[in-house]
Amino acid sequence: MTIHDPGALAAYLLEALEHEEMRAMQRHLNSCRRCQAEVASLRMARAALEVVPPEAVLDGPPDGGDLLLQRTLGQVRRERDSRVRRNRLVAGAAAVAVAIALGAGGVVLGRTTAPPTVTAQEPGTRTVSGTDAVTGATMSVAVRPAAGWVRLTASVGGIPAGQKCRLVVVARDGSRVEAGSWLVSPAGERDGTALDGFALVAPAEVTAVVVENLDGRRFVEVPL
Repeated sequence: MTIHDPGALAAYLLEALEHEEMRAMQRHLNSCRRCQAEVASLRMARAALEVVPPEAVLDGPPDGGDLLLQRTLGQVRRERDSRVRRNRLVAGAAAVAVAIALGAGGVVLGRTTAPPTVTAQEPGTRTVSGTDAVTGATMSVAVRPAAGWVRLTASVGGIPAGQKCRLVVVARDGSRVEAGSWLVSPAGERDGTALDGFALVAPAEVTAVVVENLDGRRFVEVPL
């Protein structure tokens, strides 16, 4: 098993490795933040794929797909002849990556300025809103639980155009995990920005969500 192998990570996520390989991968994940983030990305993408209509992927991924898609497809091509079983698993991960390339998930933030679409909340979802009295910035965010991580859907307003911002999840122990970042556009300043993201924080450990710029200036924080 190769360290930082997207194919192995996809196989682990699908529980398709041999028993000893699963144990070895789990030991590796316990100490490797890079692979932890990769697994979280694949889980997020897999969840996103569930809401993509089948016809949306009939023609294959678009040209110039994102890095995850390119890396996964490259893995498929390299292993096509010698590792058929693993190839099928990586192909499954590639299908998940197609969902990201088609804009189906929350890996890239700040793509729209309209408020998030209202959908039926999943069990355990926490939705909070708040306005900062000093900055005037507002945020409404839904935090949806997953297996050891969380998905976020937020609407942020009242931040000046040109600000480079990030969405940060605060854990109970005080640690902070970035869920994504974006550049506030003129439309975003005027109408607000709809965001999707994810963070590798256990759902029960999330205590707050913060919007701040890359210099650390806090615009708005909402406790959960």
